[in-house]
Amino acid sequence: MNVSEYRREYTLAGLSESDLLPDPIDQFQKWFKEAADAQIIEPNAMVLATSTRTGLPSTRVVLLKCVDRSGFAFFTNYESRKARELEQNPNASLTFPWVALERQVTVVGRVSKVSREQSADYFKMRPRGSRLGAWVSTQSKVIPGRKFLEERLRELETKYPGDEVPLPPYWGGYIVTPDEIEFWQGRPNRLHDRLRYTRGPDHTWKIERLSP
Repeated sequence: MNVSEYRREYTLAGLSESDLLPDPIDQFQKWFKEAADAQIIEPNAMVLATSTRTGLPSTRVVLLKCVDRSGFAFFTNYESRKARELEQNPNASLTFPWVALERQVTVVGRVSKVSREQSADYFKMRPRGSRLGAWVSTQSKVIPGRKFLEERLRELETKYPGDEVPLPPYWGGYIVTPDEIEFWQGRPNRLHDRLRYTRGPDHTWKIERLSP
């Protein structure tokens, strides 16, 4: 199947060095707000790339739950494929594909687990069904069919009939502490704007323009 007919020019905006805030987290929050204001569907959806110790990569879409000076946080099953790979290689990349705005942001950094207390605090905020789902799912493992999940959910609804659903011991958060953050803005003729922040040894940020 040839899909080259879907080629289009990017003409919405440009990105210059003078547009950027000194700190990339501030710049990310600015662009994130613009994506949310533009009613991008799930602007916090990000592609998480991990790899094994030998370099075999895998990607999936996860949801950003917090971003601050310490980094970009998400939550998952600690027995999932992504978690197993992060144990082997605690480096990852995130990409936010805000296609409707002809923008993307890519983050590269080191990954660590958040505290158990932080995981518990976030878990309590989740809807009851999502908390039960964390118990139901043996994420990334082979299961016999959909019925397996539905039966397990009914069992857990009986076991935890009220709103108190405990945090599973194998579930929690990760934080990606960035070393690089690149802001990409589509431009005509594929001469896109790519501006990258790189963290120095003194934790200050250097901004460079990359060739498209």
